[in-house]
Amino acid sequence: MKTQAPHSNRSKLLSVLLLATVPLATIALQVSTSPRNVDEFSVDPWGDLAGNAAGTAAVRKNDPNAIEAAFRLESYRPGSVATLRFHTTLRDVRLQVFLVGPEKARTMGAKEMRGVPVTRPVSIEQIRKGVHTTVTIGNWPSGLYFARLTAPKGRIGYAPFVVSPRKLGQHSVAVVLPTHTWQAYNFRDDDSDGHGDTWYATWGHRTALLGRPYLNSGVPPHFRAYDLYFLRWLQRTNRHVDVLAQSDLDAVRSPHDLRAAYDLIVFPGHHEYVTTAEYDVIEGFRDLGGSLVFLSANNFFWRVDIRGDVMTRVAQWRDLGRPESALIGVQYIGNDSGQHRGPWLVRATSASSWIFAGTGSAVGKPFANAGIEIDHTSSSSPRGTMVIAEIPNLFGPGMTGQMSYYETKRGAKVFAAGAFTLAGSIRQKPVAQLLENLWGHMVDEA
Repeated sequence: MKTQAPHSNRSKLLSVLLLATVPLATIALQVSTSPRNVDEFSVDPWGDLAGNAAGTAAVRKNDPNAIEAAFRLESYRPGSVATLRFHTTLRDVRLQVFLVGPEKARTMGAKEMRGVPVTRPVSIEQIRKGVHTTVTIGNWPSGLYFARLTAPKGRIGYAPFVVSPRKLGQHSVAVVLPTHTWQAYNFRDDDSDGHGDTWYATWGHRTALLGRPYLNSGVPPHFRAYDLYFLRWLQRTNRHVDVLAQSDLDAVRSPHDLRAAYDLIVFPGHHEYVTTAEYDVIEGFRDLGGSLVFLSANNFFWRVDIRGDVMTRVAQWRDLGRPESALIGVQYIGNDSGQHRGPWLVRATSASSWIFAGTGSAVGKPFANAGIEIDHTSSSSPRGTMVIAEIPNLFGPGMTGQMSYYETKRGAKVFAAGAFTLAGSIRQKPVAQLLENLWGHMVDEA
């Protein structure tokens, strides 16, 4: 599919076919003047964490040296055509597409993405704000990808996107990246009024645009701290999964379709903002015996509605009569903007001691450090929910983070870390071993 050039003497159409660096990995570029209609494992991950919105306004301005671009959608399937829209005007730009995960080089800081190339670079004489290019998705494995844009004098930008499977259920496990939450935490000033266009940056703001560039040269918020090392762990341990964006779950017709496709769904990052469609399909998946793993905290907390490119924050799910602990086992109780972290103290029962096997931890002993935001059980937690580790009184008396596990009569197994973040701490050997144990229990025995 190609975009038609507008009927204008000033119109230009550039079409380039890049040769692939892997079989069938091709990218077709087409630039039109018609604007799109809007409808390393030794780096401290916590160094990427930002404080609260009010305290960091000075560093939230758009970076004038970044090459800004963003894909129209969160997710594309092999063989489809992706639309990449430019938000910068610049000459002599090179574009190349990469897969995140298999790379050996360390990612340094919050303004960099690294991966292995799936295309050769292409040179574009000029990009212009409001102009878009089309990228044909090759026969690439499901995963997180990004287009890297570079220009003279060190200018660079990244535009991430998910390649979902051709059909749900290519593998028995799905990993869902928190693509809606990434945009909620995107402080980019889209309308150039001096304020970030998200509720985190502007008081009373209830909307955020999807399909827009991220700050930090285009890297999703907290990506290195929360998501990156889990994706690398999957590659390093040769675990084959379907990677999905949240929009992929929004498009699933019924929980039965999702359950037929997967035995386990993993939420590695900060999965705070979900639509009614996503909540319904995941809850139904669990009710049909599908297993769930939550490796961070403060998940399924806010309901959002999406109309075209606009995401609107509506209300907390617990205030809508659907407390997240009824699904996850625990629910958010507080944060301190990353000021304090503490060790989990193991409270494993005989029914869940398998999770700490080989980690060097035992009942009453500490296990790794976590914090930032914490979850706790509630009266709505499913019957039989076990607290298997705690971070006692982390933010004050009674403000205790809890790691939980429960099973249902239909055979679903649900694990929740209860604090930030197991996925981000996976470089620590005890955490990696816990993930090995968890994976084996959830997948091999499924």
